[in-house]
Amino acid sequence: MRLSRGRAALRQLSLVSSPNRQQIYRPFQQSLTLTGARLKPFRNYATSVSAADLEFGQPVYETHPHILKPGEITQGITAREYASRRSRLALSLPPDGVALLAAADLKYRSGAVFYPYRQDSNFLYLTGFLEPESLAVIRKTGPGPDDYLFSLFCRPKDPRAEQWSGPWSGLSAAEDVFNADNSYDISRASTTLPSLLRGASKIFTDIPPSLTTPSNIGPLLKSLSLPTSPLQTLVNTLRAIKSPAEVAAMRHAGQVSGRVITSAMRRPWTLEKDLHAYLDYGFTQHGLSGPAYVPVVAGASRGCMIHYVHNTSDLPANSTVLVDAGGEYGYYVTDITRTWPVSGKFSPAQKDLYNAVLTVQRQCVALCRENAGVSLDEIHRAAENGLREQLALLGFEGLTAGTKRWTGQGGEDLMDVLFPHHVGHYVGLDVHDVPGYGRSVALKKGHCVTVEPGVYVPDDERFPKHFRGLAVRIEDSVAVDEEGPHVLTTEAVKEVEDIEALR
Repeated sequence: MRLSRGRAALRQLSLVSSPNRQQIYRPFQQSLTLTGARLKPFRNYATSVSAADLEFGQPVYETHPHILKPGEITQGITAREYASRRSRLALSLPPDGVALLAAADLKYRSGAVFYPYRQDSNFLYLTGFLEPESLAVIRKTGPGPDDYLFSLFCRPKDPRAEQWSGPWSGLSAAEDVFNADNSYDISRASTTLPSLLRGASKIFTDIPPSLTTPSNIGPLLKSLSLPTSPLQTLVNTLRAIKSPAEVAAMRHAGQVSGRVITSAMRRPWTLEKDLHAYLDYGFTQHGLSGPAYVPVVAGASRGCMIHYVHNTSDLPANSTVLVDAGGEYGYYVTDITRTWPVSGKFSPAQKDLYNAVLTVQRQCVALCRENAGVSLDEIHRAAENGLREQLALLGFEGLTAGTKRWTGQGGEDLMDVLFPHHVGHYVGLDVHDVPGYGRSVALKKGHCVTVEPGVYVPDDERFPKHFRGLAVRIEDSVAVDEEGPHVLTTEAVKEVEDIEALR
């Protein structure tokens, strides 16, 4: 037996021997439901083995209680929440509409050497299933929140293959752990999938026609000649507004990452690579799984290169270092940038430029509230205006009263030189979350964004000499609330006095 659509119990698993002596997984029922309908009791079997003695393709609570809490499929996110996500997606589909998602492929670094596997973010968001060679099918069957079928294609258990690659979950766990209504062997998708899609009004998918893995899925879909539409837009609408559990996961990632960065500020560093290694290790502590992205560790004028990630140079004692880094918890990321003096004390020019950026960053963070009625694009314009005012106070010339932009000789836009990137982006399962979701959307409670104004002064005679080569960026991850921002990364200190006091 498995849970009905939209009804996800917090469960303990046991492996039991069925009357025909085949081993199957069965959840131990706890009467916790979304709809109020109680689950039927499971039949009794003669023998049982604890799920803690089994192997799955990813952590489950019974095997990894040091990582997961009861009821969680991934860190911080329960089976109940994953079921709710599928229900909300199904409600957005037309009658007999189908959402079809493919798992990410394993990526190879060189030859037979592969990268750590990372699931496709939309697939992860809707299933919590972390294995490759998988397909998820969500078909709307009626108007209600429970009226859909969730089918999961994945690899069946294979002891010989798992001896080489490590365990995977198998078909029974797809139903009993991940709440699929039906599970199928991925190797048989070409014969099974067409029957599941028969009579569908429209297929919502982002699978390209050329995709051959898993199971030649792209050409197979093309051959069915069913009407299709992109799925990303529908999923973006769900993913853009974070649940309390998602915000809590991002807060934990931000808290731990912020403390690691503050700890790094306490120490003297002479090489970028040593600071990089310190951050990477720190982001594995307190439940974090590691760095969320390749960090920027940019000393001196290298900070003017927005995404400098070589991290191989020295750190001159009279310079600043710009660090853009963050950790990941339950696949939810945090994004932080801090700039601090290598020596532990700002020079007058470094302090002036830093405080100018910090003033604007505070103003922009304060706008991250629903009742302000502003979008990221509008916050960006506020950042440009604020930086223009602050830099004029520091002696930067070329500002014409009444205009919205800095202009240089020949009409060049100097603001694009000094501040060449957007002030922020959405953040969540991806560092740049919900791709294609517009930054012109008014921020609402549950949106999570970054706020990261910066100034990068090139070695150019148009700018004051004592600022040339300096780079300052200050970034926090922020959850939007109705009446104020919730800064998720506050443990990373950013006041001049606090930074200098660390030494």
